[in-house]
Amino acid sequence: MHNVHNLLFRETYLFIFIIFFYCIQSASNLSTRASKRPRKRRANFPMEKLMEQFLEQSAQAEDNFYRMEEQRLQAEEHRREAEHARELHMLQMLAQMFAGISSARPGSAAAPSKTANPARTPVISSASPSHTRGHSSHLKRPSTQADLFERFCGLGSTSHKGMDDDILSLVKTIIPPLTSKKHKGQDGRIGIVGGCQEYVQKKKDSSTIKKAKLAHVVEYVSVDSPNAVEEIEKWLPRLHGLVVGPGLGREDLLLKTAKEVIEKSKARDIPIVIDADGLWLVTQQPSVIQGYQKGILTPNFMEFTRLYEALHHEPMDSSDYQRSVMQLSVAMGNLTLVLKGEQDLITDGSKVYSCSVEGSGRRCGGQGDLLSGSMGVLAHWAHAASTAGMIRSVNPSVVAAFGACSLTRQCNSQAFQRHGRSTTTSDMIQEIGSAFKKLFES
Repeated sequence: MHNVHNLLFRETYLFIFIIFFYCIQSASNLSTRASKRPRKRRANFPMEKLMEQFLEQSAQAEDNFYRMEEQRLQAEEHRREAEHARELHMLQMLAQMFAGISSARPGSAAAPSKTANPARTPVISSASPSHTRGHSSHLKRPSTQADLFERFCGLGSTSHKGMDDDILSLVKTIIPPLTSKKHKGQDGRIGIVGGCQEYVQKKKDSSTIKKAKLAHVVEYVSVDSPNAVEEIEKWLPRLHGLVVGPGLGREDLLLKTAKEVIEKSKARDIPIVIDADGLWLVTQQPSVIQGYQKGILTPNFMEFTRLYEALHHEPMDSSDYQRSVMQLSVAMGNLTLVLKGEQDLITDGSKVYSCSVEGSGRRCGGQGDLLSGSMGVLAHWAHAASTAGMIRSVNPSVVAAFGACSLTRQCNSQAFQRHGRSTTTSDMIQEIGSAFKKLFES
């Protein structure tokens, strides 16, 4: 009996122990499951939080970058203005000094300059040899320095205005008269290589010179077709000028076609204006247009920087754009270059002209295409006038570039007066006729 009680006691104790162990095991399993669920939630939560923080930091970094860049540009602008003011002051002092020397020498060849504007005296004596015959050599040298200051830095608004008027008068001489005896295309047939599927509007903007009745535009051949070069080559004998690049695209096939068309156009000795994606081709292969005197490049700041570094293998000197644009023109074989900006800088490597016709603060997409299209027309007119002996003192391509820059700026100014911030290139197109008349036919 005693043994039976002991056996029952042991079995009861064992049964209680088993139940206790099972409860502990169940509790641990439940806690494990419960702990796993929030882990999944907590694993996702930090990733989303990190992504939000990353995006916020990226936005802040971008804002800081643009703010610092704006401050840098403002500082650069203040520095350039101060430098310009110092140079202008120096030139004024030189002008007064030489005016005093000239007036102190009666009977010298400079005597007629007494009635002239003293601020222009050094420039006049430098530009015209007949004014310097009576001077000794030490009087010629400072005037040359003054001429260099005018060439690279400008002499202030009066001098720029005079230079603008001189070039604009040349532009007026190249414009062919409208007569009833002419037929369509007689004043120029211009081809445009551009406007791929991504940028159809670019070719239309460049082609709007047709709307202004400036010239006849030859279009359309698909540039990305396998036989594009053969198709375009059929048109080349009829063309008087070519514009390459507006909305062209950068695919290898398109650039290869553009290169071949440029080569064949050079063989026909017609003016070629290269802009936008055409400049990307020139950056990769400068020899495609290098040294061709009827070629004109129209880069913006970024395109100019890429092209400069590709030829010089060093960063551009951003403190002296005039010198940089001359250096690049010389490196390209004295090719005519137009650096678009606040004032368009135009050079063929011998002298820099600054087009300061007033535009506006509104820079429209497609405005550069309007510039290249009108430049194609004016380039044909300028070289035709040069062949006829109508302009000899200035490179015809420079005259054409100045005229096109002036026209585009005037269109922008007139459109902005009407539409303000909402101005588009289409609004500028509507102003071509009146702007052209105001600049060149008044």
